[in-house]
Amino acid sequence: MATAATASAPTSASTSTSAACDAPAAASPSSPAAVCLVPFRWWAGVREEAAEEGGVRYAATPAASPSYYGLRLLHSFLHPDLVLRLDRGERRAGAAAGGSRSYALVPADELSRALARQNSSLALHNKHSFAGDSAGAYPLVLRISVRETSILTVKISKKDNPVDNYKRANKMFNIDYQPVHVWDFSGQTNLILMNEWNRPHQDYCHSEQENLLEVQVYAMSDSLTFKIGGTNMNIDFFCGSFGRAGSMGLIGLENLGNTCFMNSSIQCLAHTTKIVDYFLGDYDRDINRTNPLGLNGELALAFGELLRSLWTNDQKPVAPHRFKENIACFAPQFSGFNQHDSQELLAFLLDGLHEDLNQVKCKPYEEAKDASGRPDEEVADEYWSNHLARNDSVIVDTCHGQYKSTLTCPTCSKTSVTFDPFMYLSLPVPSTASRAMTVTVFSTDGSREPFSYDVSVPQFGTLSDLVQAISAACTLGDDETLLITEVYNNHIIRYLEESSDSVSLLRDGDKLVAYRLPKQYEKSSLVVFTHKHFVKDSGVDSVIPQMKEFEAPLLACLSGTLNGLTLQSIYLKLLNPFQFSKSTSLITDGERCNGDRTIDLMDATPSYPDESVPLEDNPERSHCNANGCEVTGPTESSGGLTAVSDMEEHTEQFEFYLTNERDDIQHTRIEVNDLKLIETTPSRLHVSVHWHHSASRQYNTSVLNNLPEIHKLELIPKESEDCVALHGCLEAFLKEEPLGPEDMWYCPCCKKHQQAMKKLDLWRLPEVLVIHLKRFSYTQFTRNKLETFVDFPISDLDLSSYVAAKTDQPNSRYHLYAISNHYGNMGGGHYTASIYQEGKGWFKFDDECVTPISEDNLKTPAAYVLFYRRE
Repeated sequence: MATAATASAPTSASTSTSAACDAPAAASPSSPAAVCLVPFRWWAGVREEAAEEGGVRYAATPAASPSYYGLRLLHSFLHPDLVLRLDRGERRAGAAAGGSRSYALVPADELSRALARQNSSLALHNKHSFAGDSAGAYPLVLRISVRETSILTVKISKKDNPVDNYKRANKMFNIDYQPVHVWDFSGQTNLILMNEWNRPHQDYCHSEQENLLEVQVYAMSDSLTFKIGGTNMNIDFFCGSFGRAGSMGLIGLENLGNTCFMNSSIQCLAHTTKIVDYFLGDYDRDINRTNPLGLNGELALAFGELLRSLWTNDQKPVAPHRFKENIACFAPQFSGFNQHDSQELLAFLLDGLHEDLNQVKCKPYEEAKDASGRPDEEVADEYWSNHLARNDSVIVDTCHGQYKSTLTCPTCSKTSVTFDPFMYLSLPVPSTASRAMTVTVFSTDGSREPFSYDVSVPQFGTLSDLVQAISAACTLGDDETLLITEVYNNHIIRYLEESSDSVSLLRDGDKLVAYRLPKQYEKSSLVVFTHKHFVKDSGVDSVIPQMKEFEAPLLACLSGTLNGLTLQSIYLKLLNPFQFSKSTSLITDGERCNGDRTIDLMDATPSYPDESVPLEDNPERSHCNANGCEVTGPTESSGGLTAVSDMEEHTEQFEFYLTNERDDIQHTRIEVNDLKLIETTPSRLHVSVHWHHSASRQYNTSVLNNLPEIHKLELIPKESEDCVALHGCLEAFLKEEPLGPEDMWYCPCCKKHQQAMKKLDLWRLPEVLVIHLKRFSYTQFTRNKLETFVDFPISDLDLSSYVAAKTDQPNSRYHLYAISNHYGNMGGGHYTASIYQEGKGWFKFDDECVTPISEDNLKTPAAYVLFYRRE
């Protein structure tokens, strides 16, 4: 609000003004000095000196007012006085100097000279001369006290001021949604502070001195200009000024406490031409009070009343109290003052208005018939006729369309075609932002070495995306699948088997291991090996061996009889890839000398070459040199090496124990000759393996000891990262994809639920097309918002190529007329609306603030719900 004010010099008063004789002595100057309160922006443009020179800046904040809206209402009822805290700023200039809610307190004579300079025909001959020729002036009494060295408390009381003046002052100093700053160029605040500082200490401590300051306020008129001294000043610095200008349809809605989501949706609907014309007419006769699905007509009446208040010549923002009460009554999720989703409110509002205005009093029941090979046009018209027979309202005429849904069974190829109505389209927002992740892949049959793969997945993708990326990177076979696990503190702490879980659940520091398993591994039990080995810990006087766990567990499938020999054989087979390359070389040479010693990595009981032990410690072993190979030591005549004796020799290097998932309970040691370990094999059997010193020298355990972490979040450069065309969102919505596990379709041919493939096609488009961009995603643990920039057409959205109907259709071209925007993130944000009004252009509706905006500023990553009207 633009204002001008004159003020007399401060005089002291007691807290109660009724007993003047008891008031303390006035601390005032010898003669009154009038001051004026004017917009800082205007004052900075007309004064001779620099804008801030000689001024003291104060920031206004509520004095002990609750932040919660409901408590604030109770506080205002119990304490009707408007109390502000003025904090004295240290700097003379600042960002707020040209702010939209800054005022300047200036001497009247200096203001008079400034006006004279601006308009030489108007000169004020005394300090009160401009009061008489300025419309809308009103007096206001302020009570100012000093709380601290540089803090003032300003009280505007209903007892001191007429009710109208008090209300106007409340609007002027409304600081709930925009900061207020006051610049004092008159010296009055300094005078009050100095008087307080000069008071005796005992008086300062035991009394509360209030200084009365009477000001003459010049209020802004209803137009965009106001007069001081007869001079027109164009002011656009107050957020509510444009909404109060009296233009029909350009009136803001007050924020009742986190109700910006509601205001945004209401403004978009309140500028939908067909709905506006309907509610400005005689809509009462169409209210259906007997519809059990409706809200007894109360929602329609409340919305109609609110819409009419937005399309009048009233100049004040509207407070939608009654409408919010009706919403909360029928939809408790929107009660209170929490932030909500504007699209969710919009969906409830459209559906509720439709049922309140539905002209069908008795809905006929029409069973949907199967297509049975009939033409799509015939089936679609039949579905649409059935829909209109049960639904007839202005919402149906305006917002309802129809799409074709095709389900195909992946087993028997049975196809089901239906034609369903829609009120809005919820389009996915494809994001090109990606996350680089590192996963280590282990075999479960000892056939290959572990390897770490760097893969890229969508930033808010699912585990299914991660599995697909890893499968491609490691060239997974058609008969294989991946089991991804999270490893922490040497144990598997989580099996990531839910494909729909978000990868955002995985932190940057987590460690992932993927195990290659047969495709039907679910039918088999799994054995999980955790293992420990001795490491030398250097002490002060001696070297003490310590047991340390390997970081990566090993995993394999169990099949057949479970006994000690089988279990230990599986573990030794898993260690094949970790043998030192020197041993592998000796194996190859030995195989050329003795064919009966070939090692099959896939064999259930593989043989392990003695050459894996250093030759100097085992002189009677096979020896290879440049002249060939020869085998020394035991021969076939002395019995040779059998598979069992070889196994026993190598298993002596390991000790096996049954344990639990956390490996905090140790059971009886597993021996090779144990025929039956447990009565019933669990789905996951946990075994702890202890390595001896000799085993550690034979295997390369670096991979087992050093698992890489998931890479940090990496985004594609901004210019190519999060930008997608609206047509790309439509194509993602219409593409064929499998149903989720929770949305299985019952196939009448297979007689069971199947994860069918679903394909959508647009068939019949509405007059007003509402497009919801699905920016928000929710999981049990996370909430995310996509900040992807969606490039949407403003004047020519052509959907003809997306309409599957071959028959004549109305025009498929649309132009944009409203946007519901969401700024911020899931933790906190703000909704606004951008709306086009014929003949006037685009406007931004930010609660009660209504301001013009350029069409170039419409496209932002904040666009959330788009409203299109058929051309």
